[in-house]
Parts: sequence; C-alpha cells; structure tokens
Amino acid sequence: MPKMIFVNLPVRDLSASTAFYVALGGTVNPQFSGEKSTSLMFSDTIGVMLLTHDHYREFTTRPIGDARRDSQAMIVLTVDNRDAVDSTLTSAVAAGGRADPNPAQDLGFMYNRHIEDPDGYVWEIVWMNQTANA
Repeated sequence: MPKMIFVNLPVRDLSASTAFYVALGGTVNPQFSGEKSTSLMFSDTIGVMLLTHDHYREFTTRPIGDARRDSQAMIVLTVDNRDAVDSTLTSAVAAGGRADPNPAQDLGFMYNRHIEDPDGYVWEIVWMNQTANA
C-alpha cells in the first residue's frame, strides 16, 4: 500500500472551509465526513481533514493557533501546468480564499502562487517542469 498523507486542519466554519477546499480541487469523501468534519481527497494518497475546533480538540491538548497571525506551515499542492496555477487561485478566491498573501514566484521552470484559506492557512500552488534543469 502506498504511503498517504492527511493534513488535519481546525476550522472555524466547516461549510465555508469545505467549499474552499472543493474549489481548490478536493473531492469530498462522505465516508469520513459529517457534522464535525469533512474529508477531502486531492489524489489517491493526499487527503485533507477539516475539523471543527471542538472536534480538533479531541485529538490534542495544545491550544489551536491562529494561522491568520502566525505562519505555522506552508502546504504545497502541485498542478499539471502553468495555467492551472492561476485558474486554481481564481476558483479558490471565488470560494472565499485570499490570493497572493506571499509574492508569486516565476523561475521559468517553476511557477507558484499562494492562496490563504478562510482560516488563514496558506497553500502554495505550484507547477514545475520536472525535465528542466534548475
């Protein structure tokens, strides 16, 4: 079985966050979704679990940080081509995201932009020409 990664995020508004992550390209997995959480799959091996703050607290005793104030992590999601970087951001902004909290980067062989979700988590959307020499 291939290794999988699940990013678990505490969210303030589950329905708004779910809409954002669907616009970002995730597909809701109803088997692991309910009133307190939404499971979204971005591929066979990449998943995001959105958890209400109360539900998230069931898994940790640490306080929930404020991603709008402090940088906690930057999560990278690849796309198939340059144009998909911009179109992904356009969709995510329409679903409540904030475009470009960090500067875009265009190195020719790699192009990326950032999107901030409704809770302040920053995702880097990146396209890389894997055959180019960096």
